[in-house]
Amino acid sequence: QVQLVESGGGLVQAGGSLRLSCAASGLTFSRYFMGWFRQAPGKEREFVAAISWSGGRTYYADSVKGRFTISRDNAKNTVYLQMNSLKPEDTTVYYCAGANTYYGGRSGDAYDCWGQGIRVTVSS
Repeated sequence: QVQLVESGGGLVQAGGSLRLSCAASGLTFSRYFMGWFRQAPGKEREFVAAISWSGGRTYYADSVKGRFTISRDNAKNTVYLQMNSLKPEDTTVYYCAGANTYYGGRSGDAYDCWGQGIRVTVSS
């Protein structure tokens, strides 16, 4: 049974930092392209960041480039999202996702497993 479990969310002041973690189980993690997405109520899902199998390639949305860093530890079956210089507009629910393919892209359509989501709130 494939499972992705996010942790590390919470409340932080603008300009602060948080690190999200996503622990995977039930899959060959090192063969999964991993991504982070976010979605506010009533809004479309938004791509945040993604990382290749080995971690050698990373991809970011323009809105988070230079502030967020995605990384992975294949020995721990975990992907991370380090979020710095947080802004109130970063407030929403963040989802970890995995795609059983070499490149999962930014749309979310190729991702076949998703976490339950974790809330991040940035106060002004």
